Amino acid sequence: MVRNKTISARITEASLILVMLVISALSLAPVVHVFSVSFSDNAAAAGGFVKFWPVGFSLESYRKILEEPHFFNAFLVSVKRVLLGGGINFVLTVMMAYPLSRSNKEFPYRNVYMWFMLFTMLFSGGIIPLYLTVKALGMFNSMWALVLPGAVPVFNVILLMNFFRNLPKELSDAGYMDGAGPWYMMVKVYLPLSLPAMATVTLFSIVGHWSAFFDGLIFMRSAENYPLQTYIQQLVVNQNVLELDSTKLELLMKVSDKTLNAAKIVVSMVPILIVYPFLQKYFIHGIMLGSVKE
Repeated sequence: MVRNKTISARITEASLILVMLVISALSLAPVVHVFSVSFSDNAAAAGGFVKFWPVGFSLESYRKILEEPHFFNAFLVSVKRVLLGGGINFVLTVMMAYPLSRSNKEFPYRNVYMWFMLFTMLFSGGIIPLYLTVKALGMFNSMWALVLPGAVPVFNVILLMNFFRNLPKELSDAGYMDGAGPWYMMVKVYLPLSLPAMATVTLFSIVGHWSAFFDGLIFMRSAENYPLQTYIQQLVVNQNVLELDSTKLELLMKVSDKTLNAAKIVVSMVPILIVYPFLQKYFIHGIMLGSVKE
């Protein structure tokens, strides 16, 4: 009987591993395909001959992106946005999540704030009121228009709040008995114990700011202020023959919309792929602990 259970357990484990391998392969297949297309020749990509390996290896699409005059400027704008917006998200998320994690006795108006926060999460004023608000505040064509409208990510606040609530209540009781105030408890006790949750909400903020492009379209008045994703979304091959010399015409013949778009996707993925491995070990742990409450 014990032997049959052992065999059954091994079969179940092997089946789960096989299923996970299949799911992983299906998830990676589109990424590998995009990489392959971005490094392939124009004719091979346009003809649909590229699958999971470059055909007619070519770097012309990346040359085209790097030769665009505003590319590095857009990249720098996105880096500034991630640093400034991520920092604002971090501070405001922590300062809102900690008091909301306290009991009604410690924070009498907690439920009022919670209902207000949930209302903003479920119902949005829409693009037009947001546009008019940003315009009235004079934030057009500035970095503040990209970071302030999403300064308080409600989902991240709820995630971190639940993580704080799951920490042993004896920690706060012991701290208060020793004379520690709320600021000390938050900075010296709760934050050091919340690395998984903090890494999770930080990753969400980084990805959100880096991937956003629509707000750049509606709030930026000049291409010099476009973040990278907005710039890439707007980037097209200039097909005005009157403005092209022989070198540019030759480059244009080597680049297709398909390979260029694939290169855009690869360029936009690289920074996130670099950052993610450093936060991945905290990610799942933080999601699991922050999404449930005792």
